[in-house]
Amino acid sequence: MAAAWAETIEQPGPAGSETAQGLEASIARGVSFLLANQNPNGSWGSATDTKGLNIYAPVPGAHHAFRAGVTALCISALVETGGAHDDPAAEPALQRSEDWLLENLPQLRRANPTAIYNVWGHAYGLQALAHLHARAEGKSDKQALIRTIAEGQVDLLGRYESVDGGWGYYDFDVGSKQPAASSTSFVTAAVLVAFHDIQAIGVEIPQRLLDRGIASIHRQRKSDFTYAYGEYLKMTPMRGINRPGGSLGRSQACNIALRLWGDDAVTDDVLTEWLQRLVDRNGWLSIGRKRPVPHEAWFQVAGYFYYFGHYYAALCLEALPPDRAEPFRSQLAGLITPLQETDGSWWDYPLYAYHRPYGTAFALMTLQRCLPAPSSH
Repeated sequence: MAAAWAETIEQPGPAGSETAQGLEASIARGVSFLLANQNPNGSWGSATDTKGLNIYAPVPGAHHAFRAGVTALCISALVETGGAHDDPAAEPALQRSEDWLLENLPQLRRANPTAIYNVWGHAYGLQALAHLHARAEGKSDKQALIRTIAEGQVDLLGRYESVDGGWGYYDFDVGSKQPAASSTSFVTAAVLVAFHDIQAIGVEIPQRLLDRGIASIHRQRKSDFTYAYGEYLKMTPMRGINRPGGSLGRSQACNIALRLWGDDAVTDDVLTEWLQRLVDRNGWLSIGRKRPVPHEAWFQVAGYFYYFGHYYAALCLEALPPDRAEPFRSQLAGLITPLQETDGSWWDYPLYAYHRPYGTAFALMTLQRCLPAPSSH
């Protein structure tokens, strides 16, 4: 039997016009996939579907982290698309996943001194908690519980912050109590976006964490708003992974993270330039999609940057004036919708059994932001 990652790799279609009806149908199929793919306990993803080359994942902690992060993403996707489908199974599925997250997220820790994948679970967990807080409107006890759990996640991100500020997901240097390895620009960006979301429900973010995280991304930013993969590579700025083609999946996240926290350098022009680059040069990012070896594609692009990058590009749309954002809605949709699998999922990198739910969640949240703005209906 052929491995899942050996499927034919489809190329994205032309970035053109997508109808609202077509987008809504694609979103509904993606939602149906998530509902059918949910674990009985309410989570998504598992340590099955291994391949010849599996990403480093010390058991069981790495898989606790993967499952927490993926489940949080799926919760966010189901909440955000709530008005775009009419599936009666969605509400009970959300309740099961909420119960799982509220029980398991506070227990999440790093797998061992070297593998710090838990930062993904804390970051996306915060975004899911912000959504769940909104869903619990009028239920003061539930909202108080959610804020308490969110405060614990912020505290844990403080513990797992790099000694130089920002966040990474490996510490092969020392393996110390506070990670000694350098931060990576895109992980730090994801955390900062999550901090922005959770702050909106009244959870305090320590200013020191913010300042150090922002400074770490600034240290990795080049003059053209290309961002180094990690601080350990900032002294080789022309290495492929640090050039624009290698940064296509990172610049979107770093730009929106800095913009949300008041960086005046990330102007509307910067956001639109990098949205246009993502559209025009999408092939460099897409070539890495579905390849089983990380960073084997041109510019050392790894497959798992594809839907990640487009999700943060969609967040950039929300930061732009409507007239500047509107042209990119159909362009992003034209890239994402042709890549939907026959089962309704999207995926970009074979990662045990986590890749379909996380890819689908990112794609759904991207497409939701590509729907025509209410004023244009």
